[in-house]
Amino acid sequence: MRSPEAIKAQLKAQVDQLIENNSDFDEQRLYQEAALLAVKADLQEELDRLVVHVKAAQELLASEGPVGRRLDFLAQEFNRECNTICSKSNSAEVISMGLDMKLIIDQFREQLQNME
Repeated sequence: MRSPEAIKAQLKAQVDQLIENNSDFDEQRLYQEAALLAVKADLQEELDRLVVHVKAAQELLASEGPVGRRLDFLAQEFNRECNTICSKSNSAEVISMGLDMKLIIDQFREQLQNME
C-alpha cells in the first residue's frame, strides 16, 4: 500500500505541473477538491467498524443460545464494509485484500447456514 507521504508527493508534482501549464488555473478550488477526495478516500472509518463487528461476532460465538441470525446480520455488515473499502481504495493491494475478505465472509455465511 502506498504511504500517504508518497501519495502527497505524487499529487503535489502533478498539481505543480498543472499550475505551470495553465495560467488561469484556480489553485483554491483545486485544494478544496483535493480535500474532498482525501476525505472520501479515507478507509479508517470502515476499518474501525470492521473491528467492532469482529468483536461483536466473537462475543456472539462465545455466548449461549441461538446466534445464527445475529451472526448473519454481522456477515452482511462485514460485506458492506468490504464493498466500501474496495470502492474507495485506489490501491490494487487493498482491493485484492478486500476481495479475499469477501470470499472469507461468503465462507462464514455458508457455515452459518449449518447453525440453528
